Amino acid sequence: MLTLITSSKAQNKIAQNMKALRLQQGLTQEGLSNRSGVSVSSLRKFEQKGVISLESFLKLSFALGCADKVTQATKPLENNFSSIDDVLSVKKDKKPKRGWRK
Repeated sequence: MLTLITSSKAQNKIAQNMKALRLQQGLTQEGLSNRSGVSVSSLRKFEQKGVISLESFLKLSFALGCADKVTQATKPLENNFSSIDDVLSVKKDKKPKRGWRK
């Protein structure tokens, strides 16, 4: 899949979105820190630079009530079929268990 956004831009956009959620809920950085268990300095660094560990990001998403959306964002896409031949060519319920590309 082709994307036109860089990883640093994506990190910054996610940080902006999380900050907006925090402000929408009326939380200070210290308040969110207390609720999530993420240090204020880590939260501040995340909001300013978009840098945070995955564990801390998940803690913040739970505290802000958006953990379900985060996990849904990583869910594999469903097959979009354009013809009956596409449907018939897919093996039923065969989910890959290993990758094949290097």
